This record gives sequence, C-alpha cells and structure tokens, in this order.
Amino acid sequence: MSTAISQTAYNYKVVRQFAIMTVVWGIIGMGMGVFIAAQLVWPELNFDLPWTSFGRLRPLHTNLVVFAFGGCALFATSYYVVQRTSQARIISDSLASFTFWGWQAVLVLAVITLPQGFTSTKEYAELEWPIDILIAIVWVSYALVFFGTIAKRKVKHIYVGNWFFGGFILTVALLHIVNNLEIPVTAFKSYSIYAGATDAMVQWWYGHNAVGFFLTAGFLGMMYYFVPKQAERPIYSYRLSIVHFWALITVYIWAGPHHLHYTALPDWAQSLGMAMSIILLAPSWGGMINGMMTLSGAWHKLRTDPILRFLVVSLAFYGMSTFEGPMMAIKTVNALSHYTDWTIGHVHAGALGWVAMISIGSLYHLIPKVYGRPQMHSIGLINAHFWLATIGTVLYIASMWVNGITQGLMWRAVNEDGTLTYSFVEALEASHPGFIIRFIGGAFFASGMLLMAYNTWRTVRVAKPAEYEAAAQMA
Repeated sequence: MSTAISQTAYNYKVVRQFAIMTVVWGIIGMGMGVFIAAQLVWPELNFDLPWTSFGRLRPLHTNLVVFAFGGCALFATSYYVVQRTSQARIISDSLASFTFWGWQAVLVLAVITLPQGFTSTKEYAELEWPIDILIAIVWVSYALVFFGTIAKRKVKHIYVGNWFFGGFILTVALLHIVNNLEIPVTAFKSYSIYAGATDAMVQWWYGHNAVGFFLTAGFLGMMYYFVPKQAERPIYSYRLSIVHFWALITVYIWAGPHHLHYTALPDWAQSLGMAMSIILLAPSWGGMINGMMTLSGAWHKLRTDPILRFLVVSLAFYGMSTFEGPMMAIKTVNALSHYTDWTIGHVHAGALGWVAMISIGSLYHLIPKVYGRPQMHSIGLINAHFWLATIGTVLYIASMWVNGITQGLMWRAVNEDGTLTYSFVEALEASHPGFIIRFIGGAFFASGMLLMAYNTWRTVRVAKPAEYEAAAQMA
C-alpha cells in the first residue's frame, strides 16, 4: 500500500448513490421490458389506453435500461475507478453530486413524458428538447469531474480503463449534441434540423454509436478494471489494450449505415458501413481475448467465485454479439434479418449478456468496497442470480433468433406467380411461441435483479460507511 493511497480520502458517497440507483432502475427498466414482452403474448395487456400501449412503453423501456440502469452503472464505476487509479479524490464533490441529482431528474422526466407520447421519434434519443438540454448540462459536468480528476492524479500513468471511460464520455457528448440539434415548436415538441435521408444518417450515426460508445466503450472501461481485480491477475496484454482502444474508436464511428441497408441512403454509404462493421470484428475480439486471457492461471476461481463468473460470461457474450453484429451488417445477411426479431435477439445478446452482466459483476465487487464490508451479504444469492441471468439471456436470444429467421424466410417466400406465400398475420402467428419463450427469459433475468436488490439491501443496512471509510480506501 502506497503512502499516496493511505493519505487519500476518496469520495465514495456519489459512487454509493449511483450504485444503489443502478439496482433500482435495473428492476424498473427490466420489469418494464417483461411487461411489454407480455403485451406481445397477450395484446389485451395494452388495456386499450394510449399511455400503456406498446408503442409508448417500448421507448420508455429502452431509455430505462440504457440510460437509467446502464448510465448509473457507468457513473458509479467510472467515479470509483478514476479515483482509485489516479490516487486522487474527485475534483469537485458538489459537481459530482449535481451529476447524480441531474441524471436522476432526466430519468424521472423520461418516465413522465414518454408514456404521454412526448417524443422526438428518434431511436435512443426520444426525449424532447428541454430534457435534451438538461442531459447536455449534466454530461458536460460529468466530463469536467472525470477529466478534472485525471488532471489532478498523483500518478504519471493514465490507466487504460480511464481511456475507455474518457473516450465514451467525449463521444457521447458529441453524439448527443449533434443528433439533437432541433427547432422547438412547443414546450414539448421539436423538429430535427436535418431532413430525409440526412436525418436518418445522422440518427444512425448516433444510434449505433450509442451502442458503440455508451454500451461498449464505457463498459470496456469496467472490464479493464474489474476483471483483473476480481481475478487477482494483471491484464493479459497492456499493449493489446491500447491497440484495442485506438482501433475500436477509429472504426466504430463509421459503422452506423448498416442500419440503413436497402433504404434511400446512397449505396456507397451502405457499403462503407458494411465494410467498417466487418473490420470492427478485429478490435472487438482483441478486447474480448485480452479479457479472457487475463484469467490465465485463475480459471479454477470460476468454480467458487460467481462474481468472476458474471464478468467472464459477459466477455463471452461480448465476443458473440460483436461477431453477430458484423455478420448481420453484410447486405445479403441483412436482407434476411432486417426488421425481424433476429435484430431484437442481437441487441439483447449485447444488452443482457454483455452490458448487464459486466455491470452486475462490477457492482457486486464494488458495493462491499464502498460500504466498508468484506463481501456481499450472500454469495449463494449471487450464484442464484448468475444462473437466472444466464438462463434468461439464452432463452431470450435463442427465441428471437428462431423467430427472426422464421419471419425473414416467410416474408421473402413467393409463389410461382410472384405473389407472397404467407400473409403478415401468418408470420405473426408463427412467432407466437417465440414471444412466450422471450417473456419467460426476460422474467428470469428480471427476477435475478430482485435477488440482487435483496442482497444489496442486506449488505448496506449493516454497513457504517463513515467508520469503514479508511478501511475501504485500502482494500
């Protein structure tokens, strides 16, 4: 233990706040996902009301799981990691506190406005202009806290996890501001300054890079800190981690056009998006292999450490979904998969298998540290959560793969006279069993979050953070 660490009092209060809200929003967001999955099985659950319809609740679900659950996890872990790896306290406690309360305000406003139908209609950017301004203010404050802490670090080196966190923060700011340039017409309605195919291109430059930077680069920052920590092994190749960072941010930003195959987007732009998506496989798998190989000499720990299991299985899903994405970007494959449930399966392979599992594993490692406890209340509950999450994810994505390929084949089937063999309703009927299995898989995953909430509550309620702060610094 260095003198620098022992003399540094980190700000763990904001980490604790974001960590607890990650669990809370996870339950709300995933519960909403299970409910709208149930609506596809039993349409009467729409209740014939506009604000409880699938069309209103689906964007609420995506915002809650991406920006509420995922966002709070990123805030919590980045604030934790940047302090510990910089051996410096957060540069401004008040600004850090503002990012917490400001972000919670954004999320509450999303819960209020989206069911009422206030929406810009842009995927992952549905929130209207007053909320967009608040997001920008909070995010700039986040950048000031993060990079200000890096600037006052007590070590010369900037740990690679912070490169990924920093890249994610800067790029998300750029994406959000550019895509949400809009002209307000009322208090809760605006129109994009872009038009037609340009608007679509800007939207999917944003949309895919929300996946690439919010849901990938940020969580790779988690991976590069928490996997070595939990495995008690150094990262397999530090050189590879640097190559991974620069290759990923260079290529990912160009992959957006693959969402617009067979649309009005110019063909050259579609082909460029496809090519960049295929190239993206290399840095993605480089990072996955780097994480996996970190366990060299520590694989036996998987038998007894469910936290490490979460982290390693998340890497497996990261590798799988980053293989599937480039494959689906190939135009001939996309002709089958586009607009089908296969896309939904792919998204959730990344969202549940990668993003949620790396977040859950990281939080199980982090929560005892910031509350001054030796470990979580129950390792058995973590183990049960792991199996619920894993089984739930597999059921979800497998059912959507089968549904998607079935839908794609039925939609393209034609009779000898050129008429369609199947009606859309027949394809929908064929999808119904898959909807049921998807609902069950989602329910498994969401129930695991309830176990996490109970385990966290039992861990936190006996903690005395003020008394244990010094011990937590040195853990």
